[in-house]
Amino acid sequence: MSAEPGAVDLLLPAARGVRVRTPVGAPAPARARVGLFLAGVLVLAASVAAGTRIGTADVGWADLGRVFGARLGLGTEPLPPLLDSLVWDLRLPRVLMAALVGASLAVCGTVLQAVTRNALADPYLIGVSSGASAGAVTVAVLPLSGLGAGTLGITGGALAGALLSFGLLLALLRRTGLDSVRIVLTGVVVGQLFTALTSLVLMASADADTTRALTHWLLGSMAPARWDAVAVCAIVTPLGLAAAWLCANALDGLAFGADTAASLGIGVRRTRMLLLVVTAVLTSVAVATVGAIGFVGLIVPHGVRFLSGPLHRVLLPHAALAGAVFLVWTDSLARVAFAPREIPVGVITALLGVPLFLLVLRRRGEL
Repeated sequence: MSAEPGAVDLLLPAARGVRVRTPVGAPAPARARVGLFLAGVLVLAASVAAGTRIGTADVGWADLGRVFGARLGLGTEPLPPLLDSLVWDLRLPRVLMAALVGASLAVCGTVLQAVTRNALADPYLIGVSSGASAGAVTVAVLPLSGLGAGTLGITGGALAGALLSFGLLLALLRRTGLDSVRIVLTGVVVGQLFTALTSLVLMASADADTTRALTHWLLGSMAPARWDAVAVCAIVTPLGLAAAWLCANALDGLAFGADTAASLGIGVRRTRMLLLVVTAVLTSVAVATVGAIGFVGLIVPHGVRFLSGPLHRVLLPHAALAGAVFLVWTDSLARVAFAPREIPVGVITALLGVPLFLLVLRRRGEL
């Protein structure tokens, strides 16, 4: 295999003694990676604290300290009930949900770009988010088999829709293979199909108030986030990240193609299906909670690769941190940009993501 400029040697444990080259930049030194990770953790913690303060009602740093101190039983004087509820029941769950969803979507984008060998792959562009939205809306509007419109019912509907949309994508690509251009084109078609099905369900079965609420939610909004939904994401997101990280060496191999990965002893079909299910679960939980938010999984992994290098055991945790920080600040901007009116966070990510998407296309010579 010919090496590209700047390639680095990578020894895969799945194939001891076989050394391959990964074509995307060079990994940062170990000390720099540790420092970068710790810096990311500190930035995320500071972003969560700052994001909890941001809003139309003024909340100071001292107020935050009093809320946490009182809730943790540290003996500090509690805030008035209304302000305490604003911080603890509304803002903090919202900010934590933004961090968890941002991490999930960034990890999904990183995994899909390796599995499909397509730098433009993310759950939104290949139709998985649209499928999850269709499934969630169907359960919310037409409670099926007694599932109801609770958190678990909507999450189950979103998972079913995500798996169905991705299964349809794979079926359509069965003859042509996972060609990078065809994946995006076919994903757009699948996404439009499930978007149309979502609109059909809304128009046929929902009343005006439900249609308005679900349409706003489908654009991506952290406003519905509450502690029960945060708890679900707090369980699923680390498990999904752990599953992807355990497959990091396989992802490095898959980045070279199925044939190369198989020659290195990687079970390509089994690993690929496992990773696709992981991304479908992460996407469905995110969509069921906050709606479809695009471009996070596209732009974050590309930015992180310049700092951490291409190896997935390093790239995945850094992408999760960067995605969390990105969505926390994006949601904060969505809250205050047109205050007191709030705009969906998916609108902000699209406005930021479209020019960056065009930049990626230009760098790849496809524009």
